[in-house]
Amino acid sequence: MDITILGIESSCDDTSAAVLRGTTLLSNVIANQDVHMKYGGVIPELASRAHQQNIIPVVDAALKGAGITADEIDGIAFTRGPGLLGSLLVGVSFAKGLAIAKDIPLIEINHLQGHILSHFIDLPDREVPHPAFPFLCLLVSGGHTQIVLVRDHLDMEIIGSTIDDAAGEAFDKCAKVMNLPYPGGPVIDRLAKEGDPKRFKFAKPNVDGYDFSFSGLKTSFLYFLRDEMAANPNFIEENKADLCASLQHTIIQILITKLTKAAKAYEINNIAIAGGVSANSGLRTAIAEEGRKRDWKTFIPEFKFTTDNAAMIGITGYFHYLRDEFASLDVAPVARAAEL
Repeated sequence: MDITILGIESSCDDTSAAVLRGTTLLSNVIANQDVHMKYGGVIPELASRAHQQNIIPVVDAALKGAGITADEIDGIAFTRGPGLLGSLLVGVSFAKGLAIAKDIPLIEINHLQGHILSHFIDLPDREVPHPAFPFLCLLVSGGHTQIVLVRDHLDMEIIGSTIDDAAGEAFDKCAKVMNLPYPGGPVIDRLAKEGDPKRFKFAKPNVDGYDFSFSGLKTSFLYFLRDEMAANPNFIEENKADLCASLQHTIIQILITKLTKAAKAYEINNIAIAGGVSANSGLRTAIAEEGRKRDWKTFIPEFKFTTDNAAMIGITGYFHYLRDEFASLDVAPVARAAEL
């Protein structure tokens, strides 16, 4: 009989629950938190309060959507970290309570591994291609930018990461300087489609190996705007589309350059992207074009699996379940990936 996993995700500002039978997704429910938009970023205390309000109805909706009851769950996979401690605590506590009540084993999940393994989620209505091992995954999100060598479902090695800001942070911080709404990444992506990506030139970091740096780009962008605004106070408003297009083009070039370097050195042509920034249309197009040029087999996630969601937690839990890797009831959430 196929294993049924309930996945719970509460690492940041989205409360999500999903049910998978084997690798097939039966339901995936996400409750977003619009309360943060007016603050220009996620407020941890507000996020944890919203998770407390959302967790029970979201899990209930996921179970009903899958057509099962809690008694039919074989394992509860939950995000242990990284993320906001208050938010994680809600998900971890709920998972523990349900596990005790129904005598179901717990499975702790690394949120970042979940993003990568989202490529192995099967859908009930169609087949989804999965990357063959080994493959390289460019993991790009609001807080992390990494190149990961994936040898097996649970055998992963980070070969490159950001030494300062992540790509998503660069998008959001530069958007804030331009007075764009939060989250800034999707807004920049939308405006970039209307602009000239080669109009403005911004600094690109020179970092050894496969590591990334976006702090210098962010700073140069800020100083560029400061100087231009001194001469023309309406500069941003008059050039918003071109600014977004040029900024996005620069960030994507930085990502693609490092990924290409790693693919060549490791002689791997199976290339995937994952994480929230993988929803960026410019990056998706660039990966596909680079793949055609270099004869890569590229794997680009569906939009619904790019942002934080419990389906990716559930599929990762499934692979842990197969190895009898379960968590104890004294497990605690952790904020940083290094603590996992």
